[in-house]
Amino acid sequence: MGVYEELVARGLIAQVTNEEEIREMVNNGKATFYIGFDPTADSLHVGHFMALCLMKRLQMAGNRPIALIGGGTAMIGDPSGRTDMRSMMTKETIDHNCECFKKQMSRFIEFGEDKAIMVNNADWLLNLNYIEFIRDIGACFSVNNMLRAECFKQRMEKGLSFLEFNYMPMQSYDFYYLYQNYGCNMQFGGNDQWSNMLGGTELIRRKLGKDAHAMTITLLLNSEGKKMGKTASGAVWLDPEKTSPFEFYQYWRNVEDADVLKCIRMLTFLPLEEIDKMDGWEGAQLNTAKEILAYELTKLVHGEEEAKKAQDAAKALFGGKGDAEHMPTTELQNDDFGGGTINVMTLLVKCGLCASKSEARRLVQQGGVSVNDAKVTDIDMALGCEQFTGEGVIIKKGKKVFHRAVLV
Repeated sequence: MGVYEELVARGLIAQVTNEEEIREMVNNGKATFYIGFDPTADSLHVGHFMALCLMKRLQMAGNRPIALIGGGTAMIGDPSGRTDMRSMMTKETIDHNCECFKKQMSRFIEFGEDKAIMVNNADWLLNLNYIEFIRDIGACFSVNNMLRAECFKQRMEKGLSFLEFNYMPMQSYDFYYLYQNYGCNMQFGGNDQWSNMLGGTELIRRKLGKDAHAMTITLLLNSEGKKMGKTASGAVWLDPEKTSPFEFYQYWRNVEDADVLKCIRMLTFLPLEEIDKMDGWEGAQLNTAKEILAYELTKLVHGEEEAKKAQDAAKALFGGKGDAEHMPTTELQNDDFGGGTINVMTLLVKCGLCASKSEARRLVQQGGVSVNDAKVTDIDMALGCEQFTGEGVIIKKGKKVFHRAVLV
């Protein structure tokens, strides 16, 4: 089975142009492809996982990845999938985020001469002359076609700024620039990027002729993958300072039953033959599958040692041993205790277990909170600061989320 056939079998391919040519290039290691990443934070999150794993698979097959950091387009903001306008970032913030991305990507792909490269579209977009750009590039785009694009539909209802309207031509120009300067002949992206990507392919053909071999491919669940990165209390980051290896492990350990085998197939590097044997698993076997998923992905991001620690800590918790050593922990200060106590709802919010006090109230009222193995039934319950010394207080949210709070 070639790498292209494996991508299909793993459920990663949704739409392509020039499928036979793409198959031949990818299977024979002839693709120089790019995937774009918006530097909107100083860490990648699990929503980027599918793209990172794809880059790794393709590089292992001899293809060359280009990680395109959108330092230039980030100054506009991609309207795809948005109901509001993105906030603007400074160049210094974007540059810092780019450096963080490269460090994290290095766990997945190998950078170096004739290997993967990272480029920042700020290097060419910020130097463009606006009049020249709209005369040369803008003339290749139909406003009528752009308005029909999926990426603009949501924003059109609430108001699409002219600033954001420029995003598609600029992203298309990225592919055109990479094609000419880096020999990039293929682009990958999520379903929400399909219109933008087709714009890039069409721009190359219009500017360089119909024989220009620029190809487009999308990933089946990358749009959903972006949602994977979000939980009720925030994002699940690849940076261990933002999301500990234990929390990362627990995130994947707690995926829905219906999603676990899909995630194993798409995101792990386990052989397909081994995964196919799991197709009939149900009940307790699905818990085993979740442990496999969590361990494999934690190992991929944080290394085998951290994955083993997270796995052991999780088993100890679920086994009732209460291993707090690797448990996610929030450090409280004396100022957090008004009159020497802290309300349980305030505690849940400070620990990131709930996004708001109203959410915390509902969770307590539904019987979803325990403190030191005792179920909390009173939303006005207060805990004294002395309880948080030493080993601290162990909070349990639902059946699977454990958190420790200590006074420092």
